[in-house]
Amino acid sequence: MKDQFVVPARLKTTSFVLLGIGLLTLLIGIFALNGEHGPTRFWAGLLQNSTFFLMVALASTFFICVTTLAHGGWQMAFRRVPEAISMTVPVLSVIVLVVLGFLIFGNKGHIYHWLHPEGDRILEFKSPFLNAGFVSTMTVITLALWSILTIKLRRMSLAEDTMLLDQDGRKALIWKGTVWCGLFAVVYALSMGSTTPWIWLMSIDAHWFSTMYSWYTFASTWVSGLSLIALFVVYLKSKGYLEMVNEEHLHDLGKFMFAFSVFWTYLWFSQYMLIWYANMPEETVYFQPRVWGEFRPVFFLNLVINFLCPLLILMKRSSKRNYTLVAFMGGLIIFGHWLDFFQMVMPATVKHLHFPWFELGIGLGFVGLIIYLTAQQLAKAPLTPKNHPYLKESIVHHT
Repeated sequence: MKDQFVVPARLKTTSFVLLGIGLLTLLIGIFALNGEHGPTRFWAGLLQNSTFFLMVALASTFFICVTTLAHGGWQMAFRRVPEAISMTVPVLSVIVLVVLGFLIFGNKGHIYHWLHPEGDRILEFKSPFLNAGFVSTMTVITLALWSILTIKLRRMSLAEDTMLLDQDGRKALIWKGTVWCGLFAVVYALSMGSTTPWIWLMSIDAHWFSTMYSWYTFASTWVSGLSLIALFVVYLKSKGYLEMVNEEHLHDLGKFMFAFSVFWTYLWFSQYMLIWYANMPEETVYFQPRVWGEFRPVFFLNLVINFLCPLLILMKRSSKRNYTLVAFMGGLIIFGHWLDFFQMVMPATVKHLHFPWFELGIGLGFVGLIIYLTAQQLAKAPLTPKNHPYLKESIVHHT
């Protein structure tokens, strides 16, 4: 079985080209983005891309954990794919830490207005948790826990390849994995499912708040993370790897992509409908520039790409079993939710709609980085976790 991935020269070249585009865009942005809104756009673009791609990569760790906690076996044939993607989390965490460090301690108050709350009654009221010390401390702790637990899960998986276990050893192995995945699930729920999107993104609109914001952000990055896993699975299959992965596994990934696109839309509609219905100025101020202002086209294009396209294309059973269609929808969903983050960040910072050459260039750089790091991780170990007790279940899997 073709089980040891060798990074193709073309894939490596593609990742380097994308990385080069990102670095070149960054250098151009340093010199070109001047004037009244230039520095604000520069840092807003870095914040949008770094947080989005970190959360998308982190979805792979969460995928490993939820399938482990559910005692799922269907995913074992391609589990090394989300493992490899998840190992980009430590690198992306460092980038996010640097960006947020400059924003918080580099006198970049044009992004986070709560850094200077003086004279603003609402910001002064929120200052006990929206302040440089608290936000930076929470950020460091969160990024450290995400990285440490991701690395731990990866090392445990690789260690299984050298184990010869009896019945009791297999039970102990499953229990150990369940404990560590349960720990990550708690950390993930208290951070990604709660506080982290608030302090990183929602606090850009410091006068506004939504109790659904973290769930909305989670849904956006979770379905993007599932799409990224599907893209790598399709790519590896096209190169003759993952021989035990079949249409049944792809079908299940497609069902996840379809289901959580609908779930994201449910949260999108719920948040918008409740604020529209209440018609309270302190809440509708968030949607004013997005629905009735310059960002109106982006707002509704976001809905078309992230809801209507998955609904119409992935609803059919045959579509979810078609490698080309799943790959196309994976790329489209990731771009759609990148656009979602764009309209979450830009109206509160730059204020005016613009062609996102800088944001797209930086985004391509992050794509190249993820491709390169994931490919390196895929080449470090066999693509099949041979000694896992649930591997047989994945081999005979059918929907």
